[in-house]
Amino acid sequence: MFGYRGGESDEIVARKRGYMADAQQRWPFLTRFDVTTIHNEQQLATMVRDRSGRPKADADADVHAWMEGKLF
Repeated sequence: MFGYRGGESDEIVARKRGYMADAQQRWPFLTRFDVTTIHNEQQLATMVRDRSGRPKADADADVHAWMEGKLF
């Protein structure tokens, strides 16, 4: 999701890096390794839930709201 996939333009890579920094600011417990290994919204929500101890529905809603309008 945040990681470089190869063949992507500089613009896409810069956008993903911005999203990665934004995610780490919103959820400070996410490490750089964490965000580079997350491949989809559900993996992010699971990590947010596991690391923060929040209920599944709450973590899912938070991640879904954060992802709205973002192009990965």
